[in-house]
Amino acid sequence: MAAGTLVSRGTGFLRTMVIAAAIGIKTIGDDYSVANTLPTMIYILVGGGALNAVFVPQLVRSMKNDDDEGEAYANRLLTLVVVGLGVVVLAAVLAAPLLVRAVSDTAMSSPASADMTVAFARYCLPTIFFMGLHVVMGQILNARGKFGPMMWTPVLNNIVVIFTFSLFIWAYGPWSATQMSPETLPSAGVRLLGAGTLLGLVVQSLAMFPYLRHSGLRFRPRFDWRGHGLGHAAKLAKWTFLFVLANQAGFLVVTQLATSAGLASGDAGKGLAAYQNALLIWQLPQAVITVSIMSAVLPRISRAAAEEDGVSVRDDLSYGLRTSAVAIVPGAFAFLALGPAIGATIYGNVSVGYMVSAFALGLIPFSAQYVLLRGFYAYEDTRTPFYNTVWVAVTQALLSAACYLVLPAKWAVTGMAFVYGAAYVVGLMVAVPRLRRRIGDLDGARIKRTYAKLIGANVLPAVAGAAISLAVLQTLGEGRTGGIAAVVVGGLVQLGLFLVVAKRMRVEELNSLLAMVRAKIGR
Repeated sequence: MAAGTLVSRGTGFLRTMVIAAAIGIKTIGDDYSVANTLPTMIYILVGGGALNAVFVPQLVRSMKNDDDEGEAYANRLLTLVVVGLGVVVLAAVLAAPLLVRAVSDTAMSSPASADMTVAFARYCLPTIFFMGLHVVMGQILNARGKFGPMMWTPVLNNIVVIFTFSLFIWAYGPWSATQMSPETLPSAGVRLLGAGTLLGLVVQSLAMFPYLRHSGLRFRPRFDWRGHGLGHAAKLAKWTFLFVLANQAGFLVVTQLATSAGLASGDAGKGLAAYQNALLIWQLPQAVITVSIMSAVLPRISRAAAEEDGVSVRDDLSYGLRTSAVAIVPGAFAFLALGPAIGATIYGNVSVGYMVSAFALGLIPFSAQYVLLRGFYAYEDTRTPFYNTVWVAVTQALLSAACYLVLPAKWAVTGMAFVYGAAYVVGLMVAVPRLRRRIGDLDGARIKRTYAKLIGANVLPAVAGAAISLAVLQTLGEGRTGGIAAVVVGGLVQLGLFLVVAKRMRVEELNSLLAMVRAKIGR
């Protein structure tokens, strides 16, 4: 799973680099980002949260209790998702201009920009259907112990989009990103980019069907939805819908503020596209490690919760927190120290890198809350995560507004990146006491000891890594060549110092991981 996610994110970075080379990260890049973000927001709002969190415990229970090992339940769920998302896509495409305006007034600031963004959106919005299809098939496979396909198939999507934007560069020239504007971008170019974006999600979702058949499930549409447990799942999903609504409301505030600040700054790398690119980099350790671990552990936690085995639930949550921390904490400090060099390497722009550094330390509470919320979902408690995310979203929106009002326009979005992670500290303060009341002791002393050791082991290496990488950037310049050299030299120094310090501090989980790696390579 982690390998699939790593390859997926690696090709995802290449994808964003090609997109930036084709349309830049100024006006066209921002407008495309708005159109491409819109279907994700709608999908998560109408059901993505439920599909990602609610239905795995339900699928596990149906496999345990039903005579057909949950096949009929899975077919009913898949049919319901296909029908429901089909209706949502039709309504969204018809309402595209209203939806674009709701997400970003800046994208509608001129007739040419408005027409282009709405055209992009009408190609991108049908991806809602294929996102849902991909996720529900992935969750069915996860419940059956097949975790790889959901992580590997996004690679196909990235390949299609990379090919599409490369074709755009070939057709309109390598200087298209700097020479084109919404007024000069041909309609054929809009169609090419929009159709390629849609085709990527189509290929990604259809690639799941062979794995579904191989797992033993034969898909047959079933419309007998009443009286078979989907109503109970829908009640649980109600709170997940509100959870997502609160989360998206906070993100909508950031989207509006970031596009406005980017326009006011008049500088590439200061708006929404830069923010999203930095967010993509920042989330890599979370996607590779934490999501992989908890996707595998959630079915096990769900079975323990169904059997009222609170000790096993606690142990698995502790395992998830401590094991993910081995990668998450060093990753956060690496982003803090090497952010400018990473931005220069991937995008040729250190401004994106400063946003990566601003996001950096928020990765620790962000990842920890993700793990803890899986404990609530295992007990079919979707109400508590909703209350939790309300606190996070309100904190994020208020602090982002403060950044917009107080900071200079060129630093406002960087400030929003910092408060994004800071808001999850509030989320942890809400989640931990509530989960402790449900399952008792959370193995807190052991978890705190692991995190304290890892944080302590990263401070000195981060200082050294930052000093060296900045020195290399100043010597070789802030382009891709200087960025690559700074990441390699600063990263190796930081990693080497961390391993030395962590070994002396006897971080149990890191030593176990290194022992496993040595065993794999025969040492």
